[in-house]
Amino acid sequence: MGQIRILSDIEEIERVPLAQRQLPKSTYAMIRRSALTFPDHSALVFFPDGEHYQASLQVTYRQLLGRIHQVANMLADLGVGLTDVVSLLLPNLPQTHFALWGAEAAGIVNPVNPLLEASQIATILRAARTKVLIALGPLPNSDIWEKVVTIRPQVPSLTTVIQVLGEPSPEKEWVPFETQLEQYPADRLLSGRIIAPDELAAYFHTGGTTGSPKLARHTHANEVFDAWAITQVADSRPEDVMLCGLPLFHVNAVHVTGLAPLSIGASIVLLGPAGYRDPGVIKHFWKIVEQYQATSFSGVPTLYTNLLRVPIDADIHSLKTAVCGAAPMPIDVYTTFEQHTGVRILEGYGLTEATCASSTNPRYGERRVGSIGLRYPYQAMKTVVLDQHGRYLRDCLPNETGALVVKGPNVFAGYVQEEQNTGLWVADGWLNTGDLGRQDEDGYFWLSGRAKDLIIRGGHNLDPAVIEEALYSHPAVALAAAVGKPDAYAGELPVAYVVLKAGATATEQALLDHAYQTVKERAAIPKSIVILDQMPVTAVGKIFKPPLRCDAVRRVYAEDLSAVLPAHLSLEIQIEPNHQYGMLATLILSGVPEEQRAHLHEQIARALGAYVVKYQIQWR
Repeated sequence: MGQIRILSDIEEIERVPLAQRQLPKSTYAMIRRSALTFPDHSALVFFPDGEHYQASLQVTYRQLLGRIHQVANMLADLGVGLTDVVSLLLPNLPQTHFALWGAEAAGIVNPVNPLLEASQIATILRAARTKVLIALGPLPNSDIWEKVVTIRPQVPSLTTVIQVLGEPSPEKEWVPFETQLEQYPADRLLSGRIIAPDELAAYFHTGGTTGSPKLARHTHANEVFDAWAITQVADSRPEDVMLCGLPLFHVNAVHVTGLAPLSIGASIVLLGPAGYRDPGVIKHFWKIVEQYQATSFSGVPTLYTNLLRVPIDADIHSLKTAVCGAAPMPIDVYTTFEQHTGVRILEGYGLTEATCASSTNPRYGERRVGSIGLRYPYQAMKTVVLDQHGRYLRDCLPNETGALVVKGPNVFAGYVQEEQNTGLWVADGWLNTGDLGRQDEDGYFWLSGRAKDLIIRGGHNLDPAVIEEALYSHPAVALAAAVGKPDAYAGELPVAYVVLKAGATATEQALLDHAYQTVKERAAIPKSIVILDQMPVTAVGKIFKPPLRCDAVRRVYAEDLSAVLPAHLSLEIQIEPNHQYGMLATLILSGVPEEQRAHLHEQIARALGAYVVKYQIQWR
């Protein structure tokens, strides 16, 4: 009955045409409405780090709106108009929210991952044609300002750099954020700008870090709708308190734990500048929940694995739901976490190209473990069969795997680089997400794999081309391919396979050392490199990665099972693509008496329970 009720709820919402919902015209108007309705509510709470979680700063909605006005007015005074881009290189600070929404009120905001290498950041800023950069100043344990100094001469469009915090710079070319803001009124937009829904609000970097960066264009209508839809399916209330530990250069933090709560007058607790990367935040997580009476948080599977290691040493009765996305959650982690905490996990799905969120398991109805849930209201979602050129053939039948496509008011306006939009839409406005999945008879969606090649490490997208290009620069490497291997902590870790040139020699360690020196992104450095005699290829000679992914899984499973199974047992592991699960591992055990099988089954479940690749056991 649960899921029938929720499906009926979606249909009930859609009885009112979206045009009659009278949603705000812009993100600025959305936040302004909350500020006028709840001026003294706490909008943002911030503490310096996890060890000092009780030493917090509070920003009310009145103060937040005032700062947004001041940022927008400052940017307008610096020449930022509605088509100009303001890039951000900031950790999770209250100032980051001021800059995000102030920049959207003045022009187009472009939040950038400050952990990227300087050369990558410069490439993104050039692609965005950044006019103003707002960045963290020189502070201990941060290299952001060093990167700013390096990249400034490399971005011709950049006219102004605004420094947030840090020691005042003696050079006049840096504008001090805090002191400069005070020169502008906080009660209004001096520009008098009336933002239209179809005007651009943001550019979000997505996908890989090589070649021409993909910058997804979000309109104000995209972001307003998605924030509204998030609050509808989550049944959010003004009294809610949302913890934000994901980085504010990512759409999840900006929307699920950002604009969505801000749209209804709820509170956001920023878990320090480093968020979940701060060990103190994980160590004191449950005390933080109690301290701020948190009702919800959003994270990736890695976070839940970490939190299972932390004893519950506080009263967490306020915590109702936890949202999980970015990568599949292992069933063992899911069930253990719920039993450990009593908190309902809502698995969902989204992508930057559809603003952020597209589907989720219902808060009150039936949740199906491993599913990404039901579509959002007013956003259509289905699986389709495509031909070899990516053209639409037909809709999939129930439980038939196909390309996952979405269509609706949250679907983005395309990439900044027009050539990157070729083949993106599948007839009549349907966006090809690049993911494979199926829809069951009751409307729940299940991912079966990724048509994209990305490796997802702890919710962070890694482009395998970054690894492959680095390995190709080694004089002994003829072919290189990078894939993800299962990891209980990070979900996936990068590994690589290479074929050496005829007559060339190289050891795995030598190749790893080369990768360490040449892979620009630290998280993308492969954990192991396998030297092959022959690379699997397609009929046209293109490297075929599915057998490599299967081999990576087989190696991980073999290693983990060797630690729990008796040495005398005969174990064969077969990993094959599977139309329903994406990949399926078959464990063939020979010579095991029937009375020992139940015990061994438990041992295997314990060893492999943290992984998302399904397995089955065959006894011989």
